[in-house]
Amino acid sequence: MRAKGTAPKLGWRAAFYRLTGVNPGVSTVEQRLLRQQSSIRTRMDGAHSVMVSSMKGGVGKTTVSALLGLLLAEERGERVVAVDANPDAGTLADRLVGEKIAAQITVRKLLNHLDEVHTFSDLSHYVHLVNRLQVVASEQEPEASEAFSQSDYEAVIDLLSRFCQVLVTDSGTGITHSAMQGGLARADSLVIVGSLTQDAASRAARTLNWLAARRWASLAERAVVVFSQDRESSSIDERPILEHFQSRCRAVLTLPSDPHLKAGGPIDLDALRPATRDAAREIAATVAEGFYPCPTSLGRPRTAEGRRADRSW
Repeated sequence: MRAKGTAPKLGWRAAFYRLTGVNPGVSTVEQRLLRQQSSIRTRMDGAHSVMVSSMKGGVGKTTVSALLGLLLAEERGERVVAVDANPDAGTLADRLVGEKIAAQITVRKLLNHLDEVHTFSDLSHYVHLVNRLQVVASEQEPEASEAFSQSDYEAVIDLLSRFCQVLVTDSGTGITHSAMQGGLARADSLVIVGSLTQDAASRAARTLNWLAARRWASLAERAVVVFSQDRESSSIDERPILEHFQSRCRAVLTLPSDPHLKAGGPIDLDALRPATRDAAREIAATVAEGFYPCPTSLGRPRTAEGRRADRSW
């Protein structure tokens, strides 16, 4: 808890302090906000790659990826980039910059000009910018998106890690796809997204089982599981689902249903309900708490263990 000497900046307490010079201390809500901001700004030992994944579509994976990228970029001083690595014409950039703008510059254009990118100024020609977040859009043509391979993904990540410190990858639902092999091989943190329904929770559990069976147990144990509450079932008891994942992962969080997010258009943090924005900040804070002292895989030679894990696919 913050000392009473901390000047409040929110609500009636801030107004009272400005008018009287008497400090009533910060509220519980502001204490929570300050704690979240401090966690989001957790220091790192090198660039850090966060992979957001799910084995089931329609559970809010792209929404979580977008919110995570936006909030990390808003609070951190370093450059943050969100990469749409969905091989099936992903919608991450659509949710961040709009469909028409997203289609103008895609990852394929970046791949075709990798050798020409020597500075961040060069890179800016091949990414979109929303607020402080850099965004790499997926290819929207089905034939080209299917061709997005592990070597393509790793080439993009290697380049981005030269100029950006936090990389958030929105992966496809096909976790065995070639590009996702590269994503897991380069992931320092993992976010698994599901919903509190029987089928979605089962898929999230299968994702963890799949990772553990393929030498990614430590990544799964450090994972943050996020349940989107857009889809719920009155016949499902949430408590055992949450307890199951709490016993297997570093943290389990929920993202409330929100009309702005359900509309499916570009995401505006200011348009979220206060409870939704608080939950999104808590997700970002929890993920960022794992940045240090987690050893980063970006910009370093692949380890023998990593190469062995790749061969187990």
